[in-house]
Amino acid sequence: MDIILLQNLDKVGEQYDVVTVKNGYGRNFLIPKGLALIANDTNMRRLEDLRRRQAAKESKMVGTFQQMAKDLEGKVLKIAAKAGTSGKIFGSVTSIQISQAIKEQFNMEVSRKKIELKEEVKNLGEYKATLNLHADVVTDLAFEVLTDDKK
Repeated sequence: MDIILLQNLDKVGEQYDVVTVKNGYGRNFLIPKGLALIANDTNMRRLEDLRRRQAAKESKMVGTFQQMAKDLEGKVLKIAAKAGTSGKIFGSVTSIQISQAIKEQFNMEVSRKKIELKEEVKNLGEYKATLNLHADVVTDLAFEVLTDDKK
């Protein structure tokens, strides 16, 4: 079954993509929850209008994203984690923790889906994350993983 996604879905596709899914998944889950539309002729014509509106909305936001990138430039995010004596942390630092730390320390909302870690963070130290705020606005953010008592 071909459907048009109305939202980004992990392992399925991005918003406004036309994808093929199993009939039951589309008919019983995606369409009733408002996550997708059947990809028929009427909805395919509507798809171009939806894409155009989304592009216009994002182009208005480019200035905001550029300002956010400028504000984050040169700043170092501090993330507290529990660690053993060798400096290896229990678990790892994820994009969710980075998103929460940005909100707490810099008072900015950045979706976890827009944060990309170049390497797995399992030790104390300094790292870099890439923030994909918009197709035209990509910036690096330095962050430091510290033990809980140093925060």
